[in-house]
Amino acid sequence: MRRRTLGWIVAIALVIVLVAVFVMRRDGDGTGVDVGAVTRKAVFRSFVTASGQVVASRYADVGASAMGRLVELRVKEGDVVRQSQVLARIDRVQAAAGAAAAGARVRAAEADVRATTEQLQAAEADVAAAEARAKEAQQNLQRMQDLRKDGLIPVAQLDSAKAAADAVAAQLVAAHAGVRRLRQTGDGAERRLAEARADDTRAGDVFAKTEILAPIAGVVTRLPVREGEMVVIGIQNQPGTTLMTISDLTAIDAEVKVAEADVLRVRVGQTARVTLEAMPGTPFPGRVVEIGASALPVVGTGAAAREFKVKVRLDHPGRELRPGLTCDTEILTAERQGVLTVPLQAVVLRQTASGEEQPGVFVPEGSIARFRLVRTGLIGGLDIEVSGLAEGTAVVVGPFQALRDLQDGQALRVQAAK
Repeated sequence: MRRRTLGWIVAIALVIVLVAVFVMRRDGDGTGVDVGAVTRKAVFRSFVTASGQVVASRYADVGASAMGRLVELRVKEGDVVRQSQVLARIDRVQAAAGAAAAGARVRAAEADVRATTEQLQAAEADVAAAEARAKEAQQNLQRMQDLRKDGLIPVAQLDSAKAAADAVAAQLVAAHAGVRRLRQTGDGAERRLAEARADDTRAGDVFAKTEILAPIAGVVTRLPVREGEMVVIGIQNQPGTTLMTISDLTAIDAEVKVAEADVLRVRVGQTARVTLEAMPGTPFPGRVVEIGASALPVVGTGAAAREFKVKVRLDHPGRELRPGLTCDTEILTAERQGVLTVPLQAVVLRQTASGEEQPGVFVPEGSIARFRLVRTGLIGGLDIEVSGLAEGTAVVVGPFQALRDLQDGQALRVQAAK
């Protein structure tokens, strides 16, 4: 009995050894690979996928143009507003005082201009009178000189006439100098008046901006402030207070981030399909309306792939969409009919006789791998367009580890057909 049991054990062990040897020898016959085929697709589409969020195509962040306390807030989030509607008011005591002071300075400057104008008119009248007196003195001097030639008057009388003429001439010079001085004073008064009016305009603008008006018609989609809070204006690198955001929801965009490897395939006008996590199963058609001219800033210090902002305008957004909803977008970048495709992973790069790396696929010829050069085209999902192979040609499609090291002429062992 013991001998029979021992015999069975030896036989089973021998079978196990033989099976192991057979498997090991079979595995050593070649590299195990998966094989697929070149297939023709009636319609082959290439997409660029990206994620982002829903935004209003037209919106305005309403900020404060005057500093002070928010004393009145007339809207709440979700309210519909019209353009130029009063949304809020800021404490206007100081702004009103500044406007009143500026107005007073304008009136004072206007009074100075009027006074200077009147003085100038009086000085010009004095010049006219001095000119008349000077003319009369010159005529009198001429008569005295004629009479003296005839010996009819003494020299003293002629000297008196000369002195009178010189005095009147000096008065005329002084009158002209007074006119010039008043004209300069008048120019200064005019400039001070212009300065006062500019300051009055500024003070009036500050006073007017204590009343916050809606820059566009739309819906209040964000309202981070409350009555009683202090609001400030932006100074240099310090942003001012944002009172609210008004969005025009008649036009909605999907603002997505496209990887730099795909952005050059995107063009304005291409059709797209947008899906929302909040509304699964309800795609929204749209089209590309804007492509970022430069990459978005990289957040963080680690190396990261660059991304570009792309806007897709939804054709029929619907009333239920709201800014901030996350979305996924498929942009149709190309479409062709009747093309030959292979799985994307089947295309590998190998160095040719010229020393350059070129794309190709491995075709099994019996149990040998043969590298065939191909020309690649569109990439659609997990497939890629190729030319240079006949439809139905078998190609090696995996596994990845085997394809990475596979070389032309290497022995193959087909594991499965896909």
